[in-house]
Amino acid sequence: MGTTLESGHAAEDRVDRAARRRGWRRIARNYNARGGELDLVYRAAELLVIVEVRYRSRTDYGSAAASVTTRKQQRIILATRHFLAQHPRHAQRPIRFDVVGVNDSDELDWIENAFYAE
Repeated sequence: MGTTLESGHAAEDRVDRAARRRGWRRIARNYNARGGELDLVYRAAELLVIVEVRYRSRTDYGSAAASVTTRKQQRIILATRHFLAQHPRHAQRPIRFDVVGVNDSDELDWIENAFYAE
């Protein structure tokens, strides 16, 4: 699939197409904040969905979704807080954190409510 970066972008493209087919509207992609990044941010009805995309070419070391550690979750939550401060119109929406694993076969392992902000 090319370099790791290319594979990651291709996986994000695949997830983005699936989310749009669900009728979700993308608000941001690769939103960077100090200390974290949000891969994809969507508005789905009244919900704000933060999607972490994990690409894995092999499953020897566990699923892509399982690679989102507590530390990574905290970085995503921190970046989400920054995003909401920059985009206050979304601050009152309920937030859901999804993790989507993408493998070499382009299959999606979509986990809704993968973790929660404390």
